[in-house]
Amino acid sequence: MTVHIKVCGVTNVDDALGCVALGVSAIGLNFVPGTPRVVDLDTARAIAAAVSGRALLVGVVANATRETMERIRTVVGCLQLHGDEPPEALEPFLPHAYKAIRVADAADIALAERYPGEHVLVDARVEGALGGTGVRVDPALVAPLARKRRVTLAGGLRPSNVAEALQAVHPYAVDVASGVERAGDPRRKDLAAVEAFVAAVRAHGF
Repeated sequence: MTVHIKVCGVTNVDDALGCVALGVSAIGLNFVPGTPRVVDLDTARAIAAAVSGRALLVGVVANATRETMERIRTVVGCLQLHGDEPPEALEPFLPHAYKAIRVADAADIALAERYPGEHVLVDARVEGALGGTGVRVDPALVAPLARKRRVTLAGGLRPSNVAEALQAVHPYAVDVASGVERAGDPRRKDLAAVEAFVAAVRAHGF
C-alpha cells in the first residue's frame, strides 16, 4: 500500500505548489486562531485554486463552532478536528472529516477508538500545545490502532526518522509540519526538506 503524505501548516501558494510538485498528496491548512501557522479563508481559497485536483486540502480546526467548520469545509476538501471535540461534533462532517487525537498513553488510544469514521490522526500529547511540537508518538501505542483504522501518523516526523516510524506503525498516511520547515520560520516550508521526506518514504517501499 502506498502511504499518503500530508504536509501540514502550509501558509502560502508557493509552498503548496512546491509540495504538490514533489509528490505530496495532502496539504494541511491551519485555522486555529493564535497559532504560528494560521491562515485565513482568502489564503485558503487561493491555495485551493492553485492545487485544485492535485492534492487533498485539509482544514485544521480546534474547538470551532459548527458554523465555522461548515464555512471552512466549503473551501477545503476535508476537516481535521484537533481540539477537544466530542464524537458527535465529527459526525455531521463524515466522511469528509476525521478526529486528531493527542496520544501519550493507552487511555488516549481508547479515546481514539470512540470516534466514528474510517480515519483518525494521532499526534503527540504535549500540555498546552495543539500540534506542530516536533514531539514523537510512541509507535508501540499506535501500531495496534493502525491495524484497525486508517491512521495518519503525526508528531516529530522528519526525513531522518520517517522510515523508522513507518516500519514500526504501518500507518495509512504520515503528516509532517515542523520537520520540513525553514529554520526559524514556521510559516515557510523548506522544499528541499519536503523532497527528502518524500524520498525517504518512497525509498523504503511505502
